[in-house]
Amino acid sequence: MRVFVTGASGHLGSAVVPALLAAGHDVVGLARSETSAAAIEKLGAEARRGDLSDLDVLRNEAAASEGVIHLAFRHDLMINGDMAGAAETDLAALGALADGLDGSGKPLVGTSGTAMLALGGIVGRPGAESDTFPSGYRIDAENLVAGLASRGVRSSIVRLAPTVHSSLDHYGFITAIIAAARQNGYAAYVGEGTNRWPAVHTLDAAELYRLALEKAPAGARLHAAADEGVSFRQIATAIGRNLDIPVRSIGPDEADNFFGFLGSFAQMDNPTSSALTRELLGWAPAHPGLIADLDEGHYFRA
Repeated sequence: MRVFVTGASGHLGSAVVPALLAAGHDVVGLARSETSAAAIEKLGAEARRGDLSDLDVLRNEAAASEGVIHLAFRHDLMINGDMAGAAETDLAALGALADGLDGSGKPLVGTSGTAMLALGGIVGRPGAESDTFPSGYRIDAENLVAGLASRGVRSSIVRLAPTVHSSLDHYGFITAIIAAARQNGYAAYVGEGTNRWPAVHTLDAAELYRLALEKAPAGARLHAAADEGVSFRQIATAIGRNLDIPVRSIGPDEADNFFGFLGSFAQMDNPTSSALTRELLGWAPAHPGLIADLDEGHYFRA
């Protein structure tokens, strides 16, 4: 099928596009710059100039395609503290994509995060695909996508683990944590470091997006979590081992200073199950888990 992909030149897009092409699909990727367009074309896809604010482009490309995967998000706004602006841009973009697909029966795969489970109050157990919330940051976008099932769109949501890791990851949470450790001269975890993060290899996440596009039922919520929960102390220990620096516990009041914008995330307990996703789509993660991937060393090379 002809698939329109936003965020096609990014970390995840650079794996999703090849996965789609290898499966025989044609891909058109949204490119907000000439550099992005060149990267998309190098992957073997067609580039369409525009960004998330170009609602007519999004609407028209969705209508002209046989399926859509929405990966793009204004992470720059989020990192700079404008979380509301990032969320509003995402909602508007999803609305335009939905308008282009309305009543068509075509698939739209949207993106959310497992962190919303912890932020929504899931404690004491792994978050499940069936866990939902009425509203909230990024939750509104997730609910919009899931609700498109009632408008004749085969919509699904992939909730990404906060750590999508691989040699393709140059700007994600793991790279930011490693940068903080380099800057401070030691790797850190908060308190006892028993809080857990789920994780998924980039290539396994890309395979899940392909499966969702091809066969996820309308309204499905899916979990891209291969590691259900890796303790933050394990993550810090692996970073310290690879950088050959000490590993220390810090207090909650030190987290923002050490981790920057990730201060609150570094304390989040977010174990996440993907059991229903695996059963529903036959998703079988096959690439290294987070700690094994860290120990491969590519995150630490100059």
